[in-house]
Amino acid sequence: MKNVVGGFAILLLMGSSATAQTVARNPVPAKAIAAAGSSKIDPAKEADIRRLLELTGARALVEQTMTDMTKTLRPTLINALPVGDYREKLADLFFAKLVAKADPQGILDLAIPSYDKNFSHDEIRGLIQFYQTPLGKKSISVMPQLLAELQASGRKWGETIGRQCMIEVISEHPEFEKQIEEAQRTAQAQK
Repeated sequence: MKNVVGGFAILLLMGSSATAQTVARNPVPAKAIAAAGSSKIDPAKEADIRRLLELTGARALVEQTMTDMTKTLRPTLINALPVGDYREKLADLFFAKLVAKADPQGILDLAIPSYDKNFSHDEIRGLIQFYQTPLGKKSISVMPQLLAELQASGRKWGETIGRQCMIEVISEHPEFEKQIEEAQRTAQAQK
């Protein structure tokens, strides 16, 4: 549950640059996007979906995801900009504005139509019942740590596989090793 909301928040906030440029010029509240993309939801079902999101701590997860995302993306943003003393200040201002505009409630509002589409009202009620049980409460409490462990394991696994694949490709195509060495020499000479 939390992974779905967290992933949704990440995808929402990391849209394409074209979308980001359009939104920057013409900001549209998340609630309006959610309303435009959905038909009228039964008010009782919507209330239960909101209760489910509250029960599972979705708002706190969205806030944590946004915080983690800014920490993760900050170096990428800085390194993507041309070298200069301005980069740190620009990144600070950008993330301050992003955090100010990225209302967690708006992100949760965007989740409502997806829950409506993917779960019946009875299923939403069943999830609410489950998350009120001891097992459901434990699931909510351990999920952030479990996901962090899985992400770390997956990252390590991916790095290992990636390293192995690169070694194999370069050993199968030695011309790339020579081109890499030449590119490194050229980059060093330009410094």
